[in-house]
Amino acid sequence: MNEMICYINEYETFLMTHKKLSNNTLLSYKRDLKYFSAYLEQNNQEKFLEISSVDLMAYVIHLRKQGKANATLSRSIASLRTFYSFLQQKGYIHANPTLELEAPKMTRQAPNVLTLTEIESLLARPDLRTAIGKRDKAMIELLYATGIRVSELISLSLADVNTAMGYIKCKGTSKTRVIPLGTMASKAIDFYLKDGRTELIRGEEEALFVNYYGKQLTRQGFWKVIKRYSEEAGIKKSITPHTLRHSFAFHLVQNGADLKAVQEMMGHSDVATTQIYLEMTNSKLRDIYEKTHPRA
Repeated sequence: MNEMICYINEYETFLMTHKKLSNNTLLSYKRDLKYFSAYLEQNNQEKFLEISSVDLMAYVIHLRKQGKANATLSRSIASLRTFYSFLQQKGYIHANPTLELEAPKMTRQAPNVLTLTEIESLLARPDLRTAIGKRDKAMIELLYATGIRVSELISLSLADVNTAMGYIKCKGTSKTRVIPLGTMASKAIDFYLKDGRTELIRGEEEALFVNYYGKQLTRQGFWKVIKRYSEEAGIKKSITPHTLRHSFAFHLVQNGADLKAVQEMMGHSDVATTQIYLEMTNSKLRDIYEKTHPRA
């Protein structure tokens, strides 16, 4: 099966050279294909270039039996489709065996969001007497104030933030967008820059948020920060760094923000992605109406 790994590596090189994909997407494609390669090896199917649509359907059934969620199944099928499409374009195979694969129907679930009380509780946890506490407060304030992704948060440099004018420059996968920065977030960042970052920094480092060693913070590092503070705050919901992004968008839409403006701030390529927050707002309003109106 080493032969397939060689093709996967060639495909990865093609994606990195010709497609504008995030590192996370690239890693997901490669992980899905390596998992498929391991499955074929376990089932003694060495000639992956001769795989049929029936063989692929059997693989999808195998994933389903393992309890994989519909989102995982859909992503795995998408990974296989693009990979075999590449093989066909290169002339390694004559027909794409994935064309008959059907992705499972997705039910769009409302994202998990925090209430304003939970946001305040989370923001109250960092110890502002320490450099790390000042950093953590600034990060949480910034994430909730702008709704940027965690990957975008940790990629911010000193030059990307202008607290005097109240905005940040966020470099997304396809374009740079300018996002307003609230007063509270600006104050927290200024406090961190003045009395926190200077204690943590070692030598020259352009990253805005740094770790104990003065180097750029990682996604895993920030995830641990959120997990610890949410536990300390007694928040029972399952919280990830993305929860703050969802909360940002939901609270904006809930308070009457224009959907197109929220889409632009979040960097969604399609307004349909942002539509979920409007649907959540309408759902909550309907619940309130039914519970409070005497003739509901």
